[in-house]
Amino acid sequence: MAVRAVRGAVQLERDEAGHMDEQVGALLTALLERNGLTHDDLISIWFTATPDLHSDFPAAAARKIGIVDVPLICAQELDVEGAMPRVVRVLAHIESDRPRSDLAHVYLGAAAALRKDIAQ
Repeated sequence: MAVRAVRGAVQLERDEAGHMDEQVGALLTALLERNGLTHDDLISIWFTATPDLHSDFPAAAARKIGIVDVPLICAQELDVEGAMPRVVRVLAHIESDRPRSDLAHVYLGAAAALRKDIAQ
């Protein structure tokens, strides 16, 4: 098995914990499904959130959908002027025999504009 990484992001409509849980949960679910992964394939997940998100930790959403035995960490995204607001980004390290070119990076909703080159 090789160690690979898959990326993703979602823009939240509002800074509320329940909404973050819903949107980050949908992002992680899509990331797993589109890459044919299970929780056992996960090594670790890094989350970043833009500085305007304060309601909860994105990692809490992962725990709520059953990702409970995988190391998770949250960090604040750089506060760049003009950047898209209310965005949670994900970098998941996985075990996979698939080549990098076969991995699907998932950018949901308006966040697809962040990486038009790799968004699925």
